[in-house]
Amino acid sequence: MNNELKTQPHGIHDVEIQEWLESLDSVLESSGPEVAAEILERLRAHATVNGIDLPFSANTPYANTIPVRLEPLFPGDQELERRIKSLIRWNALAMVVRANRVEHNIGGHISTYASAATLYEVGFNHFFRARSEEFEGDTVYFQGHASPGIYARAYLEGRISAQKLENFRRELKPGGGLSSYPHPWLMPDFWEFPTVSMGLSPLMAIYQARFNRYLEDRGMKPVTDAKVWAFLGDGETDEPESLGAITLASREKLDNLIFVVNCNLQRLDGPVRGNGQIIQELESAFRGAGWNVIKVLWGSEWDPILERDTEGLLVKRMGELVDGEYQKLVVSSGAYVREHFFGSDPRLLQLVEPMSDESLRRLRLGGHDPRKVYAAYKAAVEQKGKPTVILARTIKGYGLGEAGEGKNVTHQQKKLNEDELREFRSRFGIPLNDEDCIEVPFYRPAEDSVEIQYLRARREALGGYVPTRSIRSKPIVADHDELFKEFHEGSEGREVSTTMAFVQMLRKMLKDPEIGKLIVPIVPDEARTFGMESLFRTVGIYSSIGQKYEPVDVNTLLYYKEAKDGQILEEGITEAGSMASFIAAGSAYATHGINTIPFFIYYSMFGFQRIGDFIWAAADMRTRGFMLGGTAGRTTLSGEGLQHQDGNSHVLALTVPNVKAYDPAFAYELAVIIQDGIRRMYKDGESIFYYLTVMNEPYAMPAMPGDVRDGILRGMYRFRRAANGKTKLRAQLFGSGAILNEALRAQEILETKYGVAADVWSVTSYKELYNDGNETERWNRLHPGEKPRVPYVTKTLADAPGVLVAASDYLKTLPNMISKWMPRRLASLGTDGFGRSEGRTSLRDFFEVDSRFITVATLHELFADGKIERSVLDKAIKELGINAEKPNPVIS
Repeated sequence: MNNELKTQPHGIHDVEIQEWLESLDSVLESSGPEVAAEILERLRAHATVNGIDLPFSANTPYANTIPVRLEPLFPGDQELERRIKSLIRWNALAMVVRANRVEHNIGGHISTYASAATLYEVGFNHFFRARSEEFEGDTVYFQGHASPGIYARAYLEGRISAQKLENFRRELKPGGGLSSYPHPWLMPDFWEFPTVSMGLSPLMAIYQARFNRYLEDRGMKPVTDAKVWAFLGDGETDEPESLGAITLASREKLDNLIFVVNCNLQRLDGPVRGNGQIIQELESAFRGAGWNVIKVLWGSEWDPILERDTEGLLVKRMGELVDGEYQKLVVSSGAYVREHFFGSDPRLLQLVEPMSDESLRRLRLGGHDPRKVYAAYKAAVEQKGKPTVILARTIKGYGLGEAGEGKNVTHQQKKLNEDELREFRSRFGIPLNDEDCIEVPFYRPAEDSVEIQYLRARREALGGYVPTRSIRSKPIVADHDELFKEFHEGSEGREVSTTMAFVQMLRKMLKDPEIGKLIVPIVPDEARTFGMESLFRTVGIYSSIGQKYEPVDVNTLLYYKEAKDGQILEEGITEAGSMASFIAAGSAYATHGINTIPFFIYYSMFGFQRIGDFIWAAADMRTRGFMLGGTAGRTTLSGEGLQHQDGNSHVLALTVPNVKAYDPAFAYELAVIIQDGIRRMYKDGESIFYYLTVMNEPYAMPAMPGDVRDGILRGMYRFRRAANGKTKLRAQLFGSGAILNEALRAQEILETKYGVAADVWSVTSYKELYNDGNETERWNRLHPGEKPRVPYVTKTLADAPGVLVAASDYLKTLPNMISKWMPRRLASLGTDGFGRSEGRTSLRDFFEVDSRFITVATLHELFADGKIERSVLDKAIKELGINAEKPNPVIS
């Protein structure tokens, strides 16, 4: 292993090594660690200058980072805290066991909290500061699978009832229950962050810590020493998101950020690194990224053994074993430990000769020792200039004994037999007799007991209870009619894209006296693509250190301007990181009591398709704000091809319940939606957020045709009636986004060439129409004695005669999903299939969604209804230049 002490070169003797070690000890004693570190660094540099090739290693020995002599005194009553922790362990176990007795295989996890109990309890008793009116508090991302332990503590605190514990994972029972994992949507007064989708919370924590600094640097909140804590498992670090942004944290010098990695060496199916050492691997990654790394590997019982080892043999031996061997040692007897760990060298055996086998078996790991954990946490919160990661060695399923302590099956452990329950009870001193024990009752000491009084006193000293979610932001006041008014008037013939219209709106919003400072523009390195470079100079790009260089384009009007108080979060090429910033800004109303309004604009293909899990997490935690899918649609993005062309996002948006998804075609539609969204989210306080698609295709923006505001928001309105409404051949054409213009061109072709009078409808949101239709059906089903309600689609089309044809730049399923509420059969055109590198005209021909195909689809529907002869349809196909034998775009 790269942390092992190397075997000594030929000719060097132990005594010479010892002399060098004693010299270093002397420097440490007389001058301290900083001087010793400086000497070692100079020796390394001197060796390099003299041609000595020293192998690089980002690892330190497999030992505790903080030596015994530097450990601070433990400030609490360690015995009392141990008793409280034992009660929490028991109630966490009881919650899962009882739930699975009532409903077989309801699930739940015992082992994660069992391994992390000390890591959490030291934090709860001494470090996690609550939010209050005076102090923003610490932000804590709890490991999702540890939720039973967090519930069990809240039960002792009196915040959660025994009934709710009884209904763990059965939330629909009378009296309510508890969600499986941290879910703010389900428990909006308790949980703050959804963390069980592994890998997301580490990245979100990094961007949350950076967003806290952003708010401070912009003067929107006081500068504080509040910390962001993220608890994660060592197996979780295999998720790319877990470590994907750690260089950002060090680059930004986020000393307000602390990772605690519960290194129990196990993932769900087995060891994390059976043939390696995950702790050393993580140390190397974090140290290489510039983090402060604190290893908490060995408990206090190891200290006297290490002190007796004057030759460094024990640390060397610790570094030789792979994790699979360590896992075996955890479940083995003291005799096995003596033989297979210490027995590799007679001198190691001498170190533990006075100790019994039972004492060897009970040697604690660092993550289970409150003194070691406290020392690490204290060092972490005092660290300046860089983030800290604590790698704490634990045992998965600690305390479960034969039921699963340290075993590969422990993650799935849900039940314990009677002997296992009694063993757990006895090991942790739970005051239950043998008969009561097997019933697994919840146990809470009396209100005036020393345990409850101590627990409450510690939380009172830290400002209150954690976790707690509360909304402290004040609603905005203005309606902003004047701000958006100009966009209702059209572009007077000037061609602009909806993206350009949005940027103009954003520029105006940034100047607004009420909401201007609250706007948070977020972009993943595509600001120039979306025409946002004009904002660089006016509001600046946020940089925690300002701009230390003269930009290459400084002499241009729109130069790249970074500033410490910059407002734009230009995140670089990271949709995941940008989304994490969106989540931090969109939840600031609860986290900080500040109504920041994020506008996150990105290539639409790389939203729901690429970072859908982050979007789902945003929904769970009641994030507010606007996501804008730029260069949206499968045929509006010229030349880019299959990877970038988006025909999916509006279909995928259906999966997120509290997303309002709109595909506006015109500037006034966009203005109406954004204004209403700001009102609903930041004035009325609704737990929703928006997905808006904007295009880069320029065309003249019309003025708002009368009072269609309600139709825009509800999802559909008639944009243009047919010129001749008295003709026998009638049609209703539905378009969205840029394809609405194709429907308008088809309207002209149908009227001038084929005598068909068609009305054109702008469908701004198929999702809104779909939700309305389903809600109406549900109400009617559950109220059979009441007058039936009518879906908005049905009601709106009640006086719309003729055949129905919808064209979309997205999958055909989008319009098809509302067809059941339409008065007649619907013909749908869409962009199912892979994209191509082509211009808009060719793409719309390829996907069969242009005005010609809309025209033919309309004539075909008239033919199917017996309204026209087949010869008319045949002639139209020929006249319009449509190749009837062209490949099907779905499979080509």
